[in-house]
Amino acid sequence: MAGQQFQYDDSGNTFFYFLTSFVGLIVIPATYYLWPRDQNAEQLRLKSLRRVHGRCLWYRLRLMKSQQSIVPTLKKGALLFGWFVFLLLAYKVSKLDREYQEYNPYEVLNLDPGASLSEIKKQYRVLSLKFHPDKGGDEATFMRIAKAYAALTNEQSRQNWEQYGNPDGPGATSFGIALPAWIVDQKNSMLVLLVYGLAFMVILPVVVVMSIDHQLNTRFWFTSFFFSPSGLAMVLTAAFEFDPRSNKDATIRPTDNIEVPQLIRELGNINVKKKEPPFCYPYSLKARVLVLAHLARMDVSEELEEDQRFVVRKSPALLQEMVNVGCQLTMMANSRGGFHAPRLVTIENCMKLTQMIVQGLQESKSPLLQLPHFEEEHLRYCVSKKYKVRSLQDLVSLKDSDRRSMLRFLGDEKYDEVLSVLGSFPHITMDTKLQVLDDEDSNNITAGSIVTVTVTLTRKRMAVSISLHLVQPSLFSICVQQGDASKAKTKVWQNKNKAAKKTAKSKKKKLTKKKVTPVPAKTKQANGNVAGNVPVVKEEEEEASDKGSESDEGEANKDSPSERDEDSDKQSDTEVDEMAGDDEEEWEALQQSIQRRERALLETKSKVTHPVYSLYFPEEKHEWWWLYIADRRDQTLVSMPYHVCTLKDTEEVELKFPAPSKTGNYQYSVILRSDSYLGLDQIKPLKLEVHEAKAMPDNHPQWDIPDTEEEDEEQEDSDGIEESEDDDEDND
Repeated sequence: MAGQQFQYDDSGNTFFYFLTSFVGLIVIPATYYLWPRDQNAEQLRLKSLRRVHGRCLWYRLRLMKSQQSIVPTLKKGALLFGWFVFLLLAYKVSKLDREYQEYNPYEVLNLDPGASLSEIKKQYRVLSLKFHPDKGGDEATFMRIAKAYAALTNEQSRQNWEQYGNPDGPGATSFGIALPAWIVDQKNSMLVLLVYGLAFMVILPVVVVMSIDHQLNTRFWFTSFFFSPSGLAMVLTAAFEFDPRSNKDATIRPTDNIEVPQLIRELGNINVKKKEPPFCYPYSLKARVLVLAHLARMDVSEELEEDQRFVVRKSPALLQEMVNVGCQLTMMANSRGGFHAPRLVTIENCMKLTQMIVQGLQESKSPLLQLPHFEEEHLRYCVSKKYKVRSLQDLVSLKDSDRRSMLRFLGDEKYDEVLSVLGSFPHITMDTKLQVLDDEDSNNITAGSIVTVTVTLTRKRMAVSISLHLVQPSLFSICVQQGDASKAKTKVWQNKNKAAKKTAKSKKKKLTKKKVTPVPAKTKQANGNVAGNVPVVKEEEEEASDKGSESDEGEANKDSPSERDEDSDKQSDTEVDEMAGDDEEEWEALQQSIQRRERALLETKSKVTHPVYSLYFPEEKHEWWWLYIADRRDQTLVSMPYHVCTLKDTEEVELKFPAPSKTGNYQYSVILRSDSYLGLDQIKPLKLEVHEAKAMPDNHPQWDIPDTEEEDEEQEDSDGIEESEDDDEDND
């Protein structure tokens, strides 16, 4: 480009500005994200969790790690060194001379702004005698003085200075590069090329390869389309994360040839004879044995225990990827076809295996073994005919006296610990709302429409249920007796308001039975079901008077048509108001949904929810959930599982799926599964009534323009053209 000059920084000053900015952009965010948290705060957090999680393996390992780790000290040292370099560069920049200053001729002549012409000439003579080259002065300084004098006395130079900041007028645009000039010097070309080659051809590829090694590089082997948890464990342990050739953290020890076969004999049949690779590889067999030993809660040697913790720690993330792969295969099979997708049971078994690995329990074991101090021999007290406790919810619903009697094998201290742990378990309430967004009638589901199921999850601690039963047992029993005529037992964790509502309804029915005379009338509802007998209320006093006054009322109505018109107008006005109110409600709901989606996109919620109580998991884990819709009769996924990772108190999730193409009634299920606890999954039925889609109208009243309107518009256009022609003639 003409008039432009590209130059490097000869003095090297601008390079320090660039280097200071670059170091600051690295040091400031790194300090915010990487500065170790206060050790005292971490110790206080662990101390607060000690009463509930004190027996967990991850808790004991965290205490040992916090006492022995030097990583926080190294992080602090590296960040402090970065700040030292940043402050040193900033100090260096502050001491640099300003090379690019605004040109001011008054400063060059050492005059105050606004000096008179005589003062300017007088000062110019003094400085000329001092700095003139013939008098032994500096030529560059004299040129600056002469230029400043011309800028203040010459009219053209003064205009250039005021307009362009330079007495000589606009100068050529120059672009500087904030790098020292020695970088492009021919003498240093080989050194610069060597540094560039080392940085971009050696260091960068090594860093990328090292980062990839720590990421998931698993290959999943879906050889069939149904897997039990034991079969999925075999697929899981064939992952390349456990292969020493792909992951340096995985190890194969010489003692494995002795210890692994011994564990195989203790475990029994684990499908050792499978010859298909990679299931037959030594690393896969070892990982499979360690996972099964973890589920059986078997003791292993210290060396194998370290390898077992590594395998168990990696398993939840790998199982989550297996769920994702199964869902993607299902989507491909539904859209493209040509192959069979994994069955719903396989995907659900992946979720179940995650629970089993986190809790260290086999599939057939009781969920009560997740609690401390519970052993296999203690379960016979729970499943006896007197108590019939087989789940955590059954244990919560017991009275305190019955619970203490059943757990008589525990001392008072252990019993209190069991109640503390049980109270920390989550209790989730799930509310669903079915609608079709962006539609005129959001409650009408038509064939092929996009259905949105809004699920509101509310998490509470089970201690709330226990305290509710302990503090207000009489109130709870009264509500049950009055609310349910059949004397069915209501569970403790259910809402008490339901019983209150039932009592109110029963009282109303008792009060109205004397005044109501049932008249058999069968009406067919919209869904095709026939309604039962509908009671018609008639007061005894009105019956006699109505018989004698029917003719009079008919004559009065015939004589007053204006009253009928007024009544019909009022009814139409009320109907319009109701329709407008419904439209406003739908519009507000749509706007709230849009705002909620925008907030979800902009917000970044923390995945730190609630620590999981797990006796045998080697790493602190937080409560996460899977939420999805399925057709359990056909064993198919209706919506893809949504991984809920931010549920602390309340979370709202939208699940979308296309409605079936055929009309009719459909029975789906909204399923919530934990990835950490056994026995806390929930299934809620979802009924879907699909109607036929409305036909697209060929004509619309708004599209029809009467012929008279078209003629009027054409006449107006012609009149406007004639008027404009007349105006043009008048102007001529």
